[in-house]
Amino acid sequence: MGTQMSPRTARVIDLDARRQRQQARRRLVRLAPELDGLEMVYRLDASPDTLYGMPLLAWGLREDGEVVGLVAWMESLTPCQRLDDDEHGRFVGYRDPETEELLDSAPEHKVMELEHAASYFDYEETEQVTLIQQLPELQGTHALCMDDGEAPWQLKQVFGWRLYSDGTVEALLADERHVEQTPIVLGDACLYPVHSRHRRVYFFQRQIANRIRQEDPATLEALALIVVPEGIPATPAAQRGQD
Repeated sequence: MGTQMSPRTARVIDLDARRQRQQARRRLVRLAPELDGLEMVYRLDASPDTLYGMPLLAWGLREDGEVVGLVAWMESLTPCQRLDDDEHGRFVGYRDPETEELLDSAPEHKVMELEHAASYFDYEETEQVTLIQQLPELQGTHALCMDDGEAPWQLKQVFGWRLYSDGTVEALLADERHVEQTPIVLGDACLYPVHSRHRRVYFFQRQIANRIRQEDPATLEALALIVVPEGIPATPAAQRGQD
């Protein structure tokens, strides 16, 4: 006896469109700076019994309602949950250094802050990508910028961060030729989004940036592992850019 066929017609599932919808729900819609010293805690596979801490730069509210901690990690302002790498680190949780409590998720006061701010600043969606929000850089983050050809790499201070309507976040650097006033603050005409001029960028905390400037041998050796695979000469003393 044959198998009875279902009267329902087959549906074609557009997997690419589904992925795009899922990504859209996870895009950032609002940022809040971390001002109380909370940290991201992570571990390395090479030393699984040791935990490392890194100050959180900000918190981000995603379109799906999730609130995530953000750090300037490798090539972008990155949600902590994305850290899942054998070599560079795996996210464990958030830590309040005052109480030494380890948190699995964002603290309630940050969730409330972001939800209320997103509700108040309810921007109308447009077809064009627009600027949603700007945050000042408060931790001394630096960007190692690489360009095409034989141009030397440059180590430049980050002055702020921009959130756009498509969820992308760009670091703001200064064009020293157009600095008219100091200190440099958000809104100054000399600031530009990093990827508008530089092909590749890696972010470093202030203490690492200072070691690069001082040409610390161990730091430069680790830096070379990042630079060389991209085909850019890793001779820091000759290639070291200036702020």
